[in-house]
Amino acid sequence: MKLIVAKNYEEMSKLAAEFMAEEVKKKPEIILGLATGGTPVGMYKELIRMCDNKEVDFSKATTVNLDEYIGLSGEHNQSYRYFMNSNLFNHINIDKAKTFVPNGQALDVEAECKSYDARIRELGGIDLQLLGLGSNGHVAFNEPDTFLTVGSHETKLTQSTIEANARFFDSMDEVPKTAITMGLGGIMQAKKILVIANGEGKADVVEKLMNGKITTEVPASMLQMHRDVTIIVDEAAASKLNK
Repeated sequence: MKLIVAKNYEEMSKLAAEFMAEEVKKKPEIILGLATGGTPVGMYKELIRMCDNKEVDFSKATTVNLDEYIGLSGEHNQSYRYFMNSNLFNHINIDKAKTFVPNGQALDVEAECKSYDARIRELGGIDLQLLGLGSNGHVAFNEPDTFLTVGSHETKLTQSTIEANARFFDSMDEVPKTAITMGLGGIMQAKKILVIANGEGKADVVEKLMNGKITTEVPASMLQMHRDVTIIVDEAAASKLNK
C-alpha cells in the first residue's frame, strides 16, 4: 500500500482528483468505482473544475457506485443516485446512461444484487475503485461482523452508521436501516484502489488499515491483501501512525 499524507482536506481532495484524472487520461474508456459521503465531495468539486478547464474528459468513462439505501428512489434527496448527480454527474461531460447505482427500490433485492455484479463483470471489471473509510472500519456498507460477503448484497446498517446518517434526515424514523452494497469480494477485484480519509475521527481506522491485523471486525483491513492500493489522507487522519 502506498500512503500519501496531505496537509489538509483541500490538499487531500486535490491530490485524489489528480490521481483519478490521471487514470482517466491513461484509459478514456475507464470503469470507475465511485463512493458517496462527505469525504469525496471536495475531490468531486476539483474534478468538476478540471473538467470545465478541459484537463480531464469523462465522455468515454463508465461508473459504478458502491451502494444505495433500500427504499429510496433515485429522486430522493438522500439517495446515493441523487448525491452522485448533484455532486458530480450533472456537472461533467459523462453519459449518465453509463453511470450505474444499485436500484434501492428493486422489488427483488437479491436479483438486483446479482444483476449489479453481472453488469460489472460484463463491463470488464472496475479499473479504479474509490473508497472512503467508515470510522468503525466499514468499507461501502460492509460493516464489522464475524464474516463478510463476497458479492453485492443486502445489509443491515449498524446503529453507529444509522446514527451517523441521521443528521441528513428530519427524524430517526426516516433513516434507512438497510442498503444494497458491493461486497468485499467485488471491491477487491478492482485493478486499483484509491482510499481517501480526513479528520481525527478517521485516525484510528487509518492506523488499523496500515498497521493492524486483517480481520472482519475491521473490514477495511482486508485492503492490505490488495496488490495496488493508494491511500491519501490529511495530517489529522494520519496522526496515529508511527506512534
